[in-house]
Amino acid sequence: MTADAMDRSRFNHVPTRIEGLVDLAFNLWWSWHPAARILFKQVNAHAWKESGHNPVRMLREIPEEYLVRAAQNMEYLRRYDIIMKRYQEYMARKNSWFTEEYSSCRPVTIAYFSAEYGLHHSLPFYAGGLGFLAGDHLKECSDLGVPLVAVGFMYSSGYLHQHIGPDGSQMNIEERLDRDAAPITRVLDPSGTQIILPVPYIDPTINVAVWKVQVGRIPLYLLDTDIPENNPEHRSISHRLYSGDREQRLLQEIVLGVGGRKVLSYLGVHYSGVHINEGHPAFALIERVRERVGEGLSFEDALGQVRGTTIFTTHTPVPAGTDIFPTEMIDRYFSTYYRCLGIDRERFLALGTAPGDPGGGFNMTVFAMRMSAHHNAVSQRHGEVARAMWQGIWPELPEERVPIDAITNGVHLSTWLNPRMEQLFDRYIGAVCPYWQMEYDNPALWELVDEIPDEELWYLHIWLKTKLFNRMRERKRVRWAARSDVPENIVAEGVLLNPSVFTIGFARRFSTYKRADLIFHDLERLKRIVNNRWRPVQIVFAGKAHPADVEGQQILQKIYRFTQSPDFGGKIAFVEDYGEQMAQYLVHGVDLWLNNPLPPMEACGTSGMKAAINGVPNLSILDGWWIEGYNGRNGWAFGGEYHGGDRTAADADAIYELLEKEIVPLYYETDMHGVPHGWVKTMKESIKSNAPRFCAKRMVKEYVARYYPKVLSCAGTPFSGPGEK
Repeated sequence: MTADAMDRSRFNHVPTRIEGLVDLAFNLWWSWHPAARILFKQVNAHAWKESGHNPVRMLREIPEEYLVRAAQNMEYLRRYDIIMKRYQEYMARKNSWFTEEYSSCRPVTIAYFSAEYGLHHSLPFYAGGLGFLAGDHLKECSDLGVPLVAVGFMYSSGYLHQHIGPDGSQMNIEERLDRDAAPITRVLDPSGTQIILPVPYIDPTINVAVWKVQVGRIPLYLLDTDIPENNPEHRSISHRLYSGDREQRLLQEIVLGVGGRKVLSYLGVHYSGVHINEGHPAFALIERVRERVGEGLSFEDALGQVRGTTIFTTHTPVPAGTDIFPTEMIDRYFSTYYRCLGIDRERFLALGTAPGDPGGGFNMTVFAMRMSAHHNAVSQRHGEVARAMWQGIWPELPEERVPIDAITNGVHLSTWLNPRMEQLFDRYIGAVCPYWQMEYDNPALWELVDEIPDEELWYLHIWLKTKLFNRMRERKRVRWAARSDVPENIVAEGVLLNPSVFTIGFARRFSTYKRADLIFHDLERLKRIVNNRWRPVQIVFAGKAHPADVEGQQILQKIYRFTQSPDFGGKIAFVEDYGEQMAQYLVHGVDLWLNNPLPPMEACGTSGMKAAINGVPNLSILDGWWIEGYNGRNGWAFGGEYHGGDRTAADADAIYELLEKEIVPLYYETDMHGVPHGWVKTMKESIKSNAPRFCAKRMVKEYVARYYPKVLSCAGTPFSGPGEK
């Protein structure tokens, strides 16, 4: 019925012998297969770097002579043929973990809705951890063969690009996405025109154009309102992720939910269940109800069907993470919708009314909870917090029986494991278990990490650390060459960092509860730690504050001023415009990952997992995932005891104590060759204990085992899992 449109005339200069590069460039499979990325890099390393590691842009802009040279190079062609065969076999594979484990169920599909996806920096459709979690979920579903289709937004301006002024103020820079230089394609109707559909029952009409990102074997459909068919005020709906304007935010969520469901219906995508990531896409559920009412079901029967086939994942205990809209705003856009559902206004609004707060507005998390039968938090601790937060929705149940389960997040190892680290594991784990990448959720195989000589792991880590610092300096060199930087910023952003000095990394959104400035609580003590003559310490900060978060921007500015202070001797740095690419360098290259949010505000946190699998130990407060991850040997923990009132001083003191008495001395305790064997032992334990437990493979398998049977049986689909065949 439909087709993807790739303007191949832009790639006519690619020789026929290697034209498979074009198809490969438009499938993000290359983003988690280093050998595939090397195919593009070996055509021309400079062009690959200049493209920002975006193969579509590279192929569009590179002179033909380099491609012709590659097509005539036999060594290159041998590598090309091997990688293309691997890619084609991957895409055509009929057997997978899912088909083997669930062989008795007929083909089914889950529709996955999320407001953001962190897949690659060439597609800036993410703001933070929620987006990367969604991106990792899609990649792992592709690897495991889980039948999934995803829906999201085409943000033409992404989230925000960050520039830090000399005074530390955050400036938000808008950079329009060049869609023809990104790994996305237009979805066409039978006449060859890009599909444009109206969002049902919204007045005035809002139209969406449909794009597609191919994530391995998983299609991700993106909705775009920035088209001439819309009024000017509606074109901006999809401009930027998480608009600060409340009405614009409501329109985004209507388009994502109601419009997203319409797109799947038009495309003929049949699915048996829905998984919604946070409350932003929850209107997709009411559209499913409306369709069933239109087919003759009563509202309550239709609601029962939809609830039984829906999984809702809540990602935050932070109130600001829940969207609440005034009822009059809901009326403005749903007054026609009420009648289509066969119910009155009061019944509809009741679905989103928080218990005990009848005048509090329409709460999207409450709405999502009531529209779904299966709910989960993203860590065991978050499950406890979520059950306490939302008990009022089930007043007849005691808190411990509130139906909010927990599936702890995981990260996609093939994306976040450094390629050099993967090669090291392949030599020592692969020697015993050749297909270890296919079963890296098996804790037993990770015990083989102990076989790696300390020297090899340590020297690789130092190489990655040096690579991080070189990357930071290169970014500043480019800005300086473009005459767009000032001397104060150059020093502040890390050019004086020393690879031989113990380096702490802190990188995340600058929300107040993350307490990015906690380590500066006692300045004199921190100065002594940082400037210790024999055991110096460096700290690298990165992260963005939301444009509407004034307090978060003030914390960022405060820290930036410390980076400029001579009192710290150039040992405090801030990396501006933190994104997926810089995150890779940081989680691979720092020595220690610091995490100190205000408990119990950390739902899970995945950045520490990414560091841990690369041998970077965590120093984290006991909240989120670290309660499950910490074993006393794989890093350091603090803050587990109860603190009434302000706990700032106690938590800061705990960090200083651990750094002064345990962490920094252990790091600098080396042999004659400069290898800190005690530290390397902690690195190995970090890898062994965390890689199998906090990988996306374990996470996705858990979602399938726990929820698919329930969702699909409610959809009338026979389903048997392991042990049920």
